[in-house]
Amino acid sequence: MSDSPPSRPPRGDRPHASAARRDKDHRSLFVRLVEFISPGPDTTAELIETLADAEHRELIEPESRVMLEGVIRMAGMTVADVMVPVRRMDMLDIDAPYEELLAQIIEDGHSRFPVYEGERDNIIGVLMSKDLLKLQRAPELNLRTLLRPAVFVPESKGLNELLREFRSNRSHLAMAIDEFGMTSGLVTIEDVLEEIVGEIEDEFDEEDRQSSIFTLADGSQRVAGDALIDAVNEVFGTQLPDDEFETIGGLVAHELGRVPRRGESVDVGGLRFFVMLARGGAVRWFKVTRAPDAAQAVEAG
Repeated sequence: MSDSPPSRPPRGDRPHASAARRDKDHRSLFVRLVEFISPGPDTTAELIETLADAEHRELIEPESRVMLEGVIRMAGMTVADVMVPVRRMDMLDIDAPYEELLAQIIEDGHSRFPVYEGERDNIIGVLMSKDLLKLQRAPELNLRTLLRPAVFVPESKGLNELLREFRSNRSHLAMAIDEFGMTSGLVTIEDVLEEIVGEIEDEFDEEDRQSSIFTLADGSQRVAGDALIDAVNEVFGTQLPDDEFETIGGLVAHELGRVPRRGESVDVGGLRFFVMLARGGAVRWFKVTRAPDAAQAVEAG
């Protein structure tokens, strides 16, 4: 007994094959015509130009354009682009006395700290600053019991993927490791978000803003990236040009050909600018000293 053939709709209810092809051809022709008249962007640079044009035509707000550009650029960035290098990390020693730990937490002002044992590369966990207060009420507690697991990510990980991990794991801090498995830096969720929304200010930033230039304990100067070049010249007795740029961050970026990253040093006009903090595509703070050659010339004079 043979199977009955599959049922088909009556001929009158079925669309004519040639009509369907014509509709498809018409839609394809329309799409091709639109793409020919107004082709879409083929590169990231063209997409950013499109956003700028949309802002110019008042289709989007300037703040929206900046955030969208941040999202686009972040897609090509990795942890290494925004992390704090290991030599600049503020860390706590598990064997340090309570008073020393408390003093460092108050001075640095972070909400979370990597904790190491023995060598600085041996990260054993992360301490929430507020958790340290528990030792005041219960001194018998072991500091190790207050540590939270440290998250380790390769420095080559994309920021998009890292942001997803931060959200899924509800973590705010990760340790970056290099290709050899050694600690190379630290990255926070704030570092990632600032690539999108720009710099996120807090109460410590507000205090820093009271002065754009002030002296550090070692005699060097801490200079804000938006400090006026005239102010820097006055402090150091230099003659840095201010005809094209007003801020020292703009001048240093121009001399280098790009915005320097955290941990980099640039010599300009007899001064050495070490990047202490860079966020949102700009330098927030420099540590400024006289370049070695310039310092020797001053001493000789």
